[in-house]
Amino acid sequence: MTGAIALIAQRIFDGDRMHPDSALLIEEGRVRALVPVSEIPDDTQHVETGASLLCPGFVDWQVNGGGGVLFNETPTREGIRAIAAAHARFGTTTLLPTVITDAPEVTAAAAHAVAEAIADGDPAVVGVHFEGPHISLEKCGVHDARFIRPLAPADRDLLTRADLGTVVATLAPENASLDDIRTLSRAGVHVSLGHSNADFATANAAFGAGARSVTHLFNAMSGLNHRDPGLAGAALSSAHVYCGLIPDGYHVHPVMLDLALRAAGPRRITLVTDAMSLVGHPDDRFELNGRTVERRDGRLTIADGTLAGSDLDMISGVQIMAAACNAPLENVLRMASRSPAQMLGLHDRGHLRPGARADVLGLDAQLALVSVWIGGERQAR
Repeated sequence: MTGAIALIAQRIFDGDRMHPDSALLIEEGRVRALVPVSEIPDDTQHVETGASLLCPGFVDWQVNGGGGVLFNETPTREGIRAIAAAHARFGTTTLLPTVITDAPEVTAAAAHAVAEAIADGDPAVVGVHFEGPHISLEKCGVHDARFIRPLAPADRDLLTRADLGTVVATLAPENASLDDIRTLSRAGVHVSLGHSNADFATANAAFGAGARSVTHLFNAMSGLNHRDPGLAGAALSSAHVYCGLIPDGYHVHPVMLDLALRAAGPRRITLVTDAMSLVGHPDDRFELNGRTVERRDGRLTIADGTLAGSDLDMISGVQIMAAACNAPLENVLRMASRSPAQMLGLHDRGHLRPGARADVLGLDAQLALVSVWIGGERQAR
């Protein structure tokens, strides 16, 4: 273990379970072992983290912006770098830059920027999330209706590019056929249903064709009803479907956060921020497709009151989820790390087992973030 360091805390969550009085051994940016403190090798450098708990870095598959940068407005390599840096300060060490419904040239530029980031070896960026434009007009939310359209062959070519890493495509059965879903899924695209008014039967047919998740559960989708469970009910009742969930207390009532966890469990619920540019930035407004979005009391809305993404960072989401749900802490942490990593097929992220990239967070007893390591390197905060 020459050259290794040992991160020490009262407890270490490895992505699945807690380990008391343990040390995390890191060498060359990877986890080498998790051992009792009494078994730390003599030639290993001890690092006191100042944390009561160590856990895997967070994985967020819906990040529209941060640090004053909105990906739709700045679909560039520099824009991605700024967004990733902003969210790293709040514990997100892996993310998918997310471009929402926009003009085709904006979507193409976003794809090019992500391809550049991956080619550069950006430690945070593992792929891209295209949220639209193949969604429902009826459930478009803040998405610009001018750009919503059915999925076409050129769109399939973009979504299946080999240089984009992990691709998530949020679409609606109203604007993408079962054959479209089947073709994309077989090509390796992770199809997520969202911004859709699909009924229960239609949603289940789409899951059968290969869709594997829903985007921001309950929001911009047909909701739960005792006679028509809708897309939300189809997702919660389908054992193989992941559910993105925005735990900011505004998009989903705390009681519904708890009910979603009870229904789907921590292995299928994946916390997402749906963060916009104001996360980690002092401004209180920004522009989105020519409309002004304002921050008031933690909510982001356009003039008519429609929610426009969130002002949420992931550590705050974890804290809110922990307060809302009477659930073990490891379940809450899992939803921000291990579960989204598994959803995205990321085998070396979201856990602290041997071979994992050493993305590690130090938390205090109140779940405040005190330290961040990415690839074994401590980050300035």
